[in-house]
Amino acid sequence: MGMKTIDIENLTAHSNNVYETVVVLSKRARQIAARQKAELDEKLAYYEGFTSEMDNLRMQEEQARVSLEYEKRPKPSEIAIGELEENEIYFRNPDKEDLSGALPG
Repeated sequence: MGMKTIDIENLTAHSNNVYETVVVLSKRARQIAARQKAELDEKLAYYEGFTSEMDNLRMQEEQARVSLEYEKRPKPSEIAIGELEENEIYFRNPDKEDLSGALPG
């Protein structure tokens, strides 16, 4: 897998803060990774419980194929960066929101 350079100016265009952008990307990447893991676990759960030796060998090959399919997918961080570049991620910083309706004190 080759490395790809990323223009940091494009990534920080929405937040104007590199650190905030990194936090947004890491949170989104964790969400994507959790979803992918749940999908993989669901697919692999199908293969549990087969007892016959002949079926077991065939099922192990199927499990390996499914696992390799998930390993070949883009990494969650790559997907998150792509989503940010395509402006598909919504995020907000509650510290920076207008607090005009807040009580004093």
